[in-house]
Amino acid sequence: MEILIVEDDNEIADLLKDFLEQYNMTLTHYTTPSGALNSLEIDTYDLAILDLSLPEMDGMELCKEIKSKYENLPIIISSARGELEDKVAGLEVGADDYLPKPYHPREMVARIQSVVRRYKKTSGGSSDTRFKVDEQRMIISLDSEELDLTTAEYELLAMFIGKSGHVLTRDFIANNISTMRWDSGDKSIDVLISRIRKKIGDNPRKPTFIKSIKGVGYKFIV
Repeated sequence: MEILIVEDDNEIADLLKDFLEQYNMTLTHYTTPSGALNSLEIDTYDLAILDLSLPEMDGMELCKEIKSKYENLPIIISSARGELEDKVAGLEVGADDYLPKPYHPREMVARIQSVVRRYKKTSGGSSDTRFKVDEQRMIISLDSEELDLTTAEYELLAMFIGKSGHVLTRDFIANNISTMRWDSGDKSIDVLISRIRKKIGDNPRKPTFIKSIKGVGYKFIV
């Protein structure tokens, strides 16, 4: 499980990181909101842990901004500000749980597992609901409607669905689509993605499924 933590106390983050490793959880630590927001543009996380007293912006504002962009990312606020008003405010801006400091790392593990479990029950399987891939027939359906795809379009869209949430570089795409030549270039990939977007009704200016990651590649989100 991939966990993002925004915490300006390195000692707390290091202790939690060592403890979470026992439960097969990898903790990525940022001390600033800007670092975390940049990471979210590229990397995929199962949950975020936010402190409130942060440089650049308050943790409440950071929570609100993350939820506005990544509504399916569970968030736990962990802060020394443990008053009832703070807990209520945190939940109102989108946090899924609020754990006051100090806490035992084992309690944080239990909170993480509980929140992630809730998300899987309520939103898990969304990719199965919207997109279905029939590998034998090389057909992809969106909302039970079969898409009219060329072989290259099928290969790329199937790859995106299989790696939903991960950033795919243009080099990775070019090297893993059998119908593309290794020297096809970025333009060919962009044209192929443009055709797929039209067929799945994805507005390139405000994409729902295929997000462009500037200077890197693309991320597919369902």
